[in-house]
Amino acid sequence: MRINKFFSNMGYCSRKETNRLIEENRVTVNGKLCIPGQWVEETDVILVDNKPLVSKNKVYILLNKPVGITCTAAKEIESNIVSYMGYPEYIFPVGRLDKESQGLILMTNDGELANKILNSDNEHEKEYIVTLNKSFDDRFIEGMSSGVEILKIKTRPCKVMRESDDTFRIILTQGLNRQIRRMSKAFGYNVKILERVRIMNLKIDGIEIGKWRYLTQIEENELKKELSL
Repeated sequence: MRINKFFSNMGYCSRKETNRLIEENRVTVNGKLCIPGQWVEETDVILVDNKPLVSKNKVYILLNKPVGITCTAAKEIESNIVSYMGYPEYIFPVGRLDKESQGLILMTNDGELANKILNSDNEHEKEYIVTLNKSFDDRFIEGMSSGVEILKIKTRPCKVMRESDDTFRIILTQGLNRQIRRMSKAFGYNVKILERVRIMNLKIDGIEIGKWRYLTQIEENELKKELSL
């Protein structure tokens, strides 16, 4: 695999940070300076600052993201999620919730696990509770459930359940850019509140807005089992 992905899978640093280390001539592969995008094998001797690359302990954190925080590890972005958490080791968000939305985000340093979750072909479930700017009828639920034309494609069929006159619960198996907001807009509605409450087997229950906790061992084992890891 490419060295950027290898470093990320090892939980050492981000792909962007890997590029910086390579550009600074701090990475060698089998005694030679590494080049950007180089392909490597696990059997290669990879050194950073003349020290062996050591796999870091994997970290799995559930954060209840508040509105106003941007899901990016780029520290130059104001209100980025990594700076918000202030975690002392390298972690990044698995996927995104737009800045105006709140709810469950998985933070980790496990690149392989993150890629498995984000692969849309795997159709992993993510669940949201959404409040609109006005009440809706059953035709809205039927239309949202059957798929909606947005971004020049039709969304996958999904599960939509009414919670109240203006609030519904939706379970998606894909993650298009601002998907729920665009789907709702196609029917003439604006989203007022959007909260993600579940990612696969991981639930937001008991985590206050702005707070986080580590996955339990049971949650971690079940998640990895679902991902075939």
